[in-house]
Amino acid sequence: MLKVGINAYGTIGKRVAEAITKQDDMQVTGVIKAHPNYMSYVASKRFKLFVPDNSALKAFENSGIKVEGTLENLMDESELIIDSTPEGLGEEYKKIYEKKRIKAIFQGGEDHELTNLSFNAYANFKEAWGKDFVRVVSCNTTGLIRTLFPLTEYGSIKVRANLVRRATDPDDYQKGPINSIVPELKIPSHHGPDVASVIKGLDIQTMAVKVPTTLMHLHFVNVTFPGEVKTEEIIGKWKKYRRIAFVSGKDGVKSTSQLMDIARETGRERSDLFEIMLWKDSVSVKGNELFYYQAVHQESDVVPENIDAIRSMFQLKEKQDSIDRTDKTLRIGELAYGR
Repeated sequence: MLKVGINAYGTIGKRVAEAITKQDDMQVTGVIKAHPNYMSYVASKRFKLFVPDNSALKAFENSGIKVEGTLENLMDESELIIDSTPEGLGEEYKKIYEKKRIKAIFQGGEDHELTNLSFNAYANFKEAWGKDFVRVVSCNTTGLIRTLFPLTEYGSIKVRANLVRRATDPDDYQKGPINSIVPELKIPSHHGPDVASVIKGLDIQTMAVKVPTTLMHLHFVNVTFPGEVKTEEIIGKWKKYRRIAFVSGKDGVKSTSQLMDIARETGRERSDLFEIMLWKDSVSVKGNELFYYQAVHQESDVVPENIDAIRSMFQLKEKQDSIDRTDKTLRIGELAYGR
C-alpha cells in the first residue's frame, strides 16, 4: 500500500487523512501538528503524530501528547506528503520535499506556479500521471470546474461567474468579516484564471465577495454557448457526474444551512458534502445562455480530488477507475436526498 503523510492536520488535512483510511491502495503513515492543543490530542489517538521540527518537541512533551518525531521522520516513512499547511508556506516546504526526493500534493491556497500543474480529477487526471508535485485547486475553483467541465462538450463556451464566499471556516473565531460584505476588488478574482489553468483556453471571468457566514460558498453562474441549448440536455450531462448533486427549492431546500442539514441527516461524517450542490430549479436557459446556482462545502469538496491525484501521480489507477473507487468509499452520489 502507498504510504502517505499529512503535513498539517487541519480543515483539509484531517479530512484527506480520514479519506485515505477508506482506500485499499494507500495508508496514512502519520500527521503533523505544529502546536499542542485539543486537535493534536484527537489526532494522536487516531494517527501517529509528528511535529514540523525539533523546536516543537518540548511543548508537546509538556502537554503530555505523544509525538513520534518530526517532519523529517515522517518523510522517511512516506512516499508522498499531502501538504495542507497554511497558504504561503508551500514554496518553503517544496524545497524540503525536493531535497528529500519525496512527492507532494499542495492545496489551492498556493499559486499555480508552485507546481505548474493544477489538478481536477474530471478535467485533467492524466496530466498528473507520474508527476512529483501537483496542486489541487481551491474549493471554489473545484466547484466551478466540476459543473463547467461537462459543458465543454459543446465546444467553445464563455463563462461569467459571481462567487459569494464564506468568511472563514466554522472553527475559526479569529477571522471575519462579522458585519460587512467585502468585495474582492481585483477583477477577475483569482478563481477565473485558476479554472483556466485546468480547463485550458476557457473564456472565464469571475467576481467575488466575502460575507459573514461559515457554512458554504454560493456561486451564480452564466454560461454562453456557441448555439442554442436545452435545459433538460444540460441537466442530463451533469447527471453523468456523481460529484454534482441536485437539490430543489420545491422540496424546501432554499439555503446553505439546509444543505448542511442534509449532510447531517444523511449521516455524513463531519457533515461533509463532497459533492457540488446544484439547485435544479435554478437551471434556466435563454437561447444560448445558461444560468444556475450552486453551493460549495469549502471544508470537503477537494478531498476526493486529493485521493485521485495520489493515484495519478503513482500511476495506480486509470481515471474512471480511480474516481469510481474514491466515490464509492466516500459515499459520493449516495445522498439520501440529492438525486
